[in-house]
Amino acid sequence: MADSYHHGVRVIEATDGASRTITTVATAVIGLVATGPAADATLFPIGKNALITNLPAAIAKAGTTGTLRQALQAIYNQANTVVIVMRVVPGADAAATTSAVVDGVKALLNAEAVTGYKPRILGAPGLDSQPVAAQLAITAKKLRAMAYVSAYQCADVEAALDYRAEFDTRELMVIMGDFLAWDTTTSTDITVPAVAVALGLRAQIDKTIGWHKVISNVAAAGVTGVTVPLHFDLQDSDTDVGVLNAAGVTCVINQVGGYRFWGARTCSEDDNFVFESDTRTAQILADTVAAGNAWVIDKPLHPQLARDAIENLNAFLRTMKGDSIIDGRAWLNDTENTADNLKMGKLAIDYDYTPVPPLEDLTLRQRVTSSYLDDFASQVNA
Repeated sequence: MADSYHHGVRVIEATDGASRTITTVATAVIGLVATGPAADATLFPIGKNALITNLPAAIAKAGTTGTLRQALQAIYNQANTVVIVMRVVPGADAAATTSAVVDGVKALLNAEAVTGYKPRILGAPGLDSQPVAAQLAITAKKLRAMAYVSAYQCADVEAALDYRAEFDTRELMVIMGDFLAWDTTTSTDITVPAVAVALGLRAQIDKTIGWHKVISNVAAAGVTGVTVPLHFDLQDSDTDVGVLNAAGVTCVINQVGGYRFWGARTCSEDDNFVFESDTRTAQILADTVAAGNAWVIDKPLHPQLARDAIENLNAFLRTMKGDSIIDGRAWLNDTENTADNLKMGKLAIDYDYTPVPPLEDLTLRQRVTSSYLDDFASQVNA
């Protein structure tokens, strides 16, 4: 056990090896950093976390300049969900704007204190240069959230691979390419940042399937094309998309059944968190288990209290089994629960789980046989 003083619940992730209901934390909450010079200042105050629960009304007051309105519309096309908007002022040049956006991403750390909601899905569509992406990774780690960023200004596969190599964090997904969408004001197709679509799609999947399902291979709504036509073949990995996916870059593609994201990998070099679903499972279980065990803090540390806490955790893991996780189990840590630690009010409960991996590589074995001709005559006579 750590020697430092702590009054609360600790959840420590390990990558080796009387009933109370534990309720899963809310996950479909988006943290959006955007510019909107003409946006309504009351609804979208500059530099403050604004809670948006009515997306159509917010879109109407977002103004037509900056990135805010387009991002909100792309999100709403996928899902009607809670969005925390951090509106920042563009700077006099690109560098100043980047600094403003980085500060805005940092400010998302205060969102829960201000709005009562913790953002779990982060992005700054159209503004996510490398410094912004780096800060999104930091903020996402602290919030136990997932951040989506573009392969910023990468025009080809080689550039996207080099860009992806700059990151090593499980909380980040890099996306190559953007979508096209029809704009009724100009009556033309316009570019819509894929990150904005990803934020909304991630929230929609959370609501309808669950946080254990990756965003890959789900049709995006409200889009008409892609900006970067990458070579893709469902049966061949030696393509643009196959190479990018293998390196941890998600791609925007046109597949039969609609435009969609293809790729489920994070920027982590740790095999335990290679998939988006691995990261989100770890994050959400950690926060859920911590919140679900707050009730034991400061109660008398009798053996029955420990038994109750373990059984409650096992009951929760059983409800997750076969759906959000493969399985999991909680038990008392014999090594850590020494008399000295127990005397100091410290109790250690271990639990493990197996996340649900996405089926990324399906092999279908095709064989040619003449065996179905063996009874040819009987088939004819029948």
